[in-house]
Amino acid sequence: MKKYFNRFALFIGVSILAVFLSACSGKPDISVTDSHLALGDVVNGDVVTREVSVQNNGQADLIIDAVTTSCGCTQATIEPLIIPAGSSGTLSISFDSGAHGPALTGPLVRQVFIASNDPQKPEITVELTANILPPAGS
Repeated sequence: MKKYFNRFALFIGVSILAVFLSACSGKPDISVTDSHLALGDVVNGDVVTREVSVQNNGQADLIIDAVTTSCGCTQATIEPLIIPAGSSGTLSISFDSGAHGPALTGPLVRQVFIASNDPQKPEITVELTANILPPAGS
């Protein structure tokens, strides 16, 4: 019985130490330089690219879990996927205004979603807006 108690006490002690050490190391804090990208007038068929800085203002590594978009017409990646405290990475976005065919015109909104280990903001959004014009020669 004493053997099991000692193991249990050791397990509890190690668990408390792990929690304490993780609390002391700080937390990541994600931010982006621009959460809204106004692309303006875009001719249907044009591909527009933008880059946004992703900063880690926290005290621990920021780990990017996933980068997804609201539509297949928008692609996005972040490099690097692990951003050290006080550093930044780059979100690269590519929007294909012709992905839905030549008939699509008018105002359009798309989003890029960044999931990370930031405990306060586990997901942030970068929004793109554009006014799609008819294809050239229409």
